[in-house]
Amino acid sequence: MVSLRRWLNAAFGVSVLAFSPFAVRAEGLSLAEAQRRALANAPQIDASDAGVRASRELAVSAGRRPDPVLRLGVDNLPVTGPDAFTIGNDFMTMRRVGVMQEFTRGEKLERRRDRYEAQAVKGEAEREAAVTSVLRDVALAWIDRYYAGRIVDALVDERDQALQEVEAAQALYRSSRGSQADVLAARLSVANIEDRIGEAQARRQAADAGLARWVGTNDPASPAGPLDIGTVPEHLLAPHVAELEFHPDVVAATRAVDLAQADVRIAEAERNPDWTWELSYSHRGSAYSDMVSVGVSVPVPWDRPNKQDRDIAAKRAFLDQAAAQREVMLREHRAEVSALVAEWKGGLARLRRFDAEILPLARERGEAALAAYRGLKGSLGDVLAARRASIETRIQRLQLEAETARAWAKLNFLFPVDLPARGRP
Repeated sequence: MVSLRRWLNAAFGVSVLAFSPFAVRAEGLSLAEAQRRALANAPQIDASDAGVRASRELAVSAGRRPDPVLRLGVDNLPVTGPDAFTIGNDFMTMRRVGVMQEFTRGEKLERRRDRYEAQAVKGEAEREAAVTSVLRDVALAWIDRYYAGRIVDALVDERDQALQEVEAAQALYRSSRGSQADVLAARLSVANIEDRIGEAQARRQAADAGLARWVGTNDPASPAGPLDIGTVPEHLLAPHVAELEFHPDVVAATRAVDLAQADVRIAEAERNPDWTWELSYSHRGSAYSDMVSVGVSVPVPWDRPNKQDRDIAAKRAFLDQAAAQREVMLREHRAEVSALVAEWKGGLARLRRFDAEILPLARERGEAALAAYRGLKGSLGDVLAARRASIETRIQRLQLEAETARAWAKLNFLFPVDLPARGRP
C-alpha cells in the first residue's frame, strides 16, 4: 500500500496550490515548497506510519488460534528401590508424548482481529491529524519568518528617511538657521532606529531557526510573498457540528470511540471460556501395554460477577470516557473556529482602516513636519515625533497583518483537504 506521505509528496505541488490562496509573486521559498519539505522530513508521520503497520500485522496475528503445545514427559518414574530412576522396569512408568490445543471460539478471534483493525484505522486518523498539524505549523513558521523580514525592511526604510532628517538638520545648522542640539537629536533618532533594526534582525534569525526546523536546512531561503489572506473556505465562516466532525482531531477521537467499542465486544466475548483439548501417547516397558490419553480443560468462571462482568463494566466505562472526550474536543474546536473567524475578520477590517486612513495620515504628517522644519516654520521635535509615530504605525500594521495571517493559516489548514471532496468519517 502506498504510504500517505508518498501520495502527498507526489500530489502536493497541485493539491496545496489549488487549495491554498497564496499568491507567490517573488522568488524564494514558497509555502507549498516549505510544506513539501516538512512532510518529507517529519518523524511524527513516520511514527504514525509505523504504528499503522504494527496494528495491521497484529490484526492478522490476532485472528489466528494459539499454536499447539507439544508435551513430553515421564510419568510415575521410581525414585527409590532397586528400579530407582529406571525406565521400563516398573509397569507404571511411562514415557509420554502429546499435543495440546486451545480451541478459541471463532467469535473471539474475529473480535480480536476487529480490535486491531480499529486500532489501525485510529492510527490512520492520527496520521492524518499529524499531516494537518505539520501543514499548519509550517505555515505559521513561514508567516513568522516572512513578517519578521518585512519588519526589518520597514525599519531600514524608516532609518533611511531619518537620515534625510539628519541631513536637513545639518544643512540648517551650517546655514546658522538651526542648532547643534537639533543635529544631535536627529542623529539620536537614527541611532534608536538602528537599535530597533538590530532587535528585529535577531527576531528574524529566531524565525529562521523556527522555519529551518521544518524545511530541514539551517539556512532556509527567504519566504516568497506577499500573501493573499482575504479569503477562507466558506464552510468555516459559520461552522456547524457536522462540518467540524471532519476535523482530524475529532476524526481521531471518533476512531478512539470505535476502538473502545471493540474492546467492549472483546470483553463480552471473554465471558464464554475456551476449551483446551489434549491427546497423548504413553509408552511403557516391553512387558506392558502402551496407553493413549485424551483430555479436555475448561475454565470455570465461578466468580463471573466480580471478574468477567467487571471487566465488561470497565471497558464500557472507557467507552463512555472516549465518547465524552470526543464531545469535549468537538465543542473546543467549534469555539476555536468561531474565535479564529472573528479574529480574521476583525484583522481584515483593521487592516483596511490602516491602509485607508492611518498610514496615509502618518505619512502626510511626517512630510508636513519635515517640510515645515526645512522652511523654518516648524521644530525638529515635531519632525522626530512624526518619525516615531510613522515607525510605530508601520510596525503595528505589520504586526496586525501577521496576526491576521496566522489566523488565516489556522483556518485554511484546519482540515487536510476541502470538505466537499470528503466522505463522512
